[in-house]
Amino acid sequence: MNRQNNRSAKQTASNQSEVSDQKALLIGCGVAGPVLAMFLQRIGVKPVIFEGKPEPRDDAGFFLNLAANGTDVLETLGIEEQVLEHGHRSEKLVFQNHVNKRLGENQQETVLIKRGHLTKALREEALERGITIEFGKRLTDVEIPHEDMAIAYFDDGTEAHGNFLVGCDGIHSQTRKSLFPGAPEPEYTGIIDSGAFTRNESVPPSDGIMRMTFGVNGFFGYQKVPTGEIYWFENHERSQAPRRRELDEISRSQWKDKLLGLHERDHEPITEIIRSTDGDIRKWPVYDLPSLSTWHQDTVCLIGDAAHATSPHVGQGASLAMEDAIVLVKCLRDVEGVSDAFTAFEELRRERVEAIVEMSRETRNQKAPSNMITRKFRDLVLPFFLKQGVERFEQIYSYRVGWDEPIEVVE
Repeated sequence: MNRQNNRSAKQTASNQSEVSDQKALLIGCGVAGPVLAMFLQRIGVKPVIFEGKPEPRDDAGFFLNLAANGTDVLETLGIEEQVLEHGHRSEKLVFQNHVNKRLGENQQETVLIKRGHLTKALREEALERGITIEFGKRLTDVEIPHEDMAIAYFDDGTEAHGNFLVGCDGIHSQTRKSLFPGAPEPEYTGIIDSGAFTRNESVPPSDGIMRMTFGVNGFFGYQKVPTGEIYWFENHERSQAPRRRELDEISRSQWKDKLLGLHERDHEPITEIIRSTDGDIRKWPVYDLPSLSTWHQDTVCLIGDAAHATSPHVGQGASLAMEDAIVLVKCLRDVEGVSDAFTAFEELRRERVEAIVEMSRETRNQKAPSNMITRKFRDLVLPFFLKQGVERFEQIYSYRVGWDEPIEVVE
């Protein structure tokens, strides 16, 4: 969006002094919460993070990719090295079909990192900077008594008051449910995602390449990192969403057998990787979030997956959340009034994030299993789709948010 800059540096400094010493309530201590807190601290706002879990679970979750647009935010905070030391570089993605025919590649570099390592590093950096994090604070409701206050209510009977509140609590956000009771719920995408970590000496080093296969009955990706550990994931189609806890009730051996059956006609080392996995194989239904009409109301705002959750097929969830954090704080710094700052944030972010959500849906459709005829057609046209996708990925990854550049607003 092209916007005319009518605010001088002096006016920006004046507005920053107005938000200084305010208190911000941040709901959720995943990726967005700590990053947002550290940026808020820069402009003199006192952030307090409230996390529903009783204690950190750094062994929970799976792994994700951080692209350059995400790592650039960490660099702006001065914590890129501390956080990314827990990850591994992926220099490119190579796509192939079930008989190991190369279909295309994406040479954009990303960082492969376990989610628990990422959230732990971000949390520890926030704590190191004196930011308060309270665990065991599961949000039940949000109240906006007037234009300068927000109140959070928790299931332990306590409450917290602040000048504003930001929901960083993910795709199943309680902040969103409280703020917009009629908002659409997350939608099941028709894909079951699963994956794990293993070691297998017969699998050669990946040399920084994530290999992804469009299989006969599912999609499989893996990378063997320099430590010898293999990071792998699998997607397959299921028309109906599983009932709550249904997947948790399936044993590891049963799920392994299912995946082996799905990929028995695909090239090696796919089944070898699955067979060698002795640890837990995590599994979950994939959801995304239909577009919300607005992300904020008065002194409460949503960011990250709470506002615009995307399925993981383009690997942008964490990076978008970190982008949101820096843009939101710049708006609070440069735009007079919290509600107007939230409006500016939404205007600046909506077009980009919704385009990426839609791109992820398109990518998901390419992963869906097919019969022999449609699979051959898919393999024929997929190289052209991937080539077009590389250009779109370059646009996504090249996005940067300059901290020192003022937000351009129209008055």
